[in-house]
Amino acid sequence: MRYLPLTPDDREAMLAAIGVKSIDDLFVDVPQAARREGFVDLPRVAGEMEVERALSAMASKNASAGSVPFFCGAGAYKHHVPATVDHVIQRSEFLTSYTPYQPEIAQGTLQYLYEFQTQVANLTGMPVANASLYDGSTAMAEGVLMATRVTRRNKAVISGGVHPHYVRATETVVHAVGVETEALVPAVDAEAAVIDAIDKDTACVVVQTPNVFGTATDVTRIAEAAHAAGALLIVVVTEAVSMGLLKSPGEMGADIVAAEGQSIGNALNFGGPYVGLFACREKLIRQMPGRLTGETVDADGERGFVLTLSTREQHIRRDKATSNICTNSGLCTLAFTIHMSLLGETGLRKLALLNHEKALATRDALAAIPGVEILTPRFFNEFAVRLPKNAAEVVQTLADHHVLAGVPYSRLAPDAGMDDVLLVAATETTLDVDIQILAKSLSKVLAA
Repeated sequence: MRYLPLTPDDREAMLAAIGVKSIDDLFVDVPQAARREGFVDLPRVAGEMEVERALSAMASKNASAGSVPFFCGAGAYKHHVPATVDHVIQRSEFLTSYTPYQPEIAQGTLQYLYEFQTQVANLTGMPVANASLYDGSTAMAEGVLMATRVTRRNKAVISGGVHPHYVRATETVVHAVGVETEALVPAVDAEAAVIDAIDKDTACVVVQTPNVFGTATDVTRIAEAAHAAGALLIVVVTEAVSMGLLKSPGEMGADIVAAEGQSIGNALNFGGPYVGLFACREKLIRQMPGRLTGETVDADGERGFVLTLSTREQHIRRDKATSNICTNSGLCTLAFTIHMSLLGETGLRKLALLNHEKALATRDALAAIPGVEILTPRFFNEFAVRLPKNAAEVVQTLADHHVLAGVPYSRLAPDAGMDDVLLVAATETTLDVDIQILAKSLSKVLAA
């Protein structure tokens, strides 16, 4: 795409044509607190080679997840992605037919979306899944908006175990349409505390399992309490592999499931792109955001695929749309589907069990260190520990010695008063020697 700069006269003509006096008038709906004063701290002008050198120097300061012992999680997990995934996503029938605006001519795209929906429905234990959303956090936001439409109520009660970034993303999205959010204080094991906050105005209760501290919870009782009050239960899952071992959200009574699918088929990629999973009860399908692909037969009786439901603003009048999500992260969705197909149900269960075993070994190694307290009572592949020192400072010291020990909770919620809490994750990629190095290194840092 060519970049064609505008002259001052060009800008004046364009502003006059749309009836505004200045460029600032185009941003009147953006809150003042969200606007930046002045320029970003970057050179105004630089040549291509200079930019490449500067960015390369910045990148060289990073320690990639595969280069050192790695125990970071908190919503983004390091899993092995088979080479087959990267090979198949490059096939032309999948890669080049990206967005099905004229859907029936993109049978490759529609077929993998259909398979994806089937996999997500099976994984979550729900009868219906859409063709994906941006990521887990925006899927949660869309779930809250959907619940307000269904119940005609205006409040979401959010557990203190939901990932703080998911909470903030949801608050950012829903406040614009007047939805009230009541986020409970962060807590390691208090998902059921949301029950006491449910009232006649509650549209939905949002819980996460395993939660941001790694605690796995059977939310059946929460579902019953929500339904008794006429509210919906939204279950958030940030680690998709966990559903290969734990009871599915559908089995526990969820009405809506919003999950992050990065763990399956998608590498960390320095923060994205990721892929949002979204599933719901069949009776709610008409209010579900995004697209839905269906199976049919053509004029010759051959199997084919169609876009069955597409209530996004690109396909329908904006005031009738259930979502303004403008992509379904197609390539990430495809990678998820290929990896799931390679694993199958048996492979996923084995992978999930291996993740849990690695986390148990890591927990046992850290529990033996004087001053380290294990906080998470039951977990999948991630748990929280309390350190006798500031967790962020400990992590930085260990990073300087080429060990990425985890994510300080203070990085997610700086004002939570949990500066001594560290989130530690282990997956099938974690080696026994990595666990030994972490335990030995952490012992030295805490003893210093």
